[in-house]
Amino acid sequence: MKEALLIIDVQNDYFEGGACELHNARQAEDHIIDLIKESRELGRHIIYIKHINQLDDDFFVEGTYGCEISDRIKPLPTDTVIVKYCPNSFLGTELNDCLRSLGVEKLIVCGMMTHMCVDTTVRAAMDHGYDVTLVANACATMDLTINGETIPADTVQKTYIASLAGIFAKIV
Repeated sequence: MKEALLIIDVQNDYFEGGACELHNARQAEDHIIDLIKESRELGRHIIYIKHINQLDDDFFVEGTYGCEISDRIKPLPTDTVIVKYCPNSFLGTELNDCLRSLGVEKLIVCGMMTHMCVDTTVRAAMDHGYDVTLVANACATMDLTINGETIPADTVQKTYIASLAGIFAKIV
């Protein structure tokens, strides 16, 4: 089964000093670096997803440093970079066509934010018929607030990963 590594939204705004800092972003990126190395050794295709928001948004504004893919994992010319404008990496992009043209059947997914773009993309990948493995320690998220109550990032992370386990993805 042909595999691809899908790296979602590992962009500068999510790191320390960025416009939308995530909990454990650097630790997740360390694991992503290992996944990239392993993928290159195995000849696995690597696809980077880059999110761009509207000009009046707080983060991922096109043309800013914060919108760029992290320097520690910069794509090589042989890698694919796909730009998206919403949480679902398949919606309105060439991702599915790219994967089909490469003969990919299995996705190894990592990235940011677990509760938003990672979750949405994993669910969409299953809908498109892909076998999905989600690398939990290579994902990061943030605290969420609802009705004045803050849900810690660690709880958000575990809850979203647990909700994807089984039907949507194998969790490693």
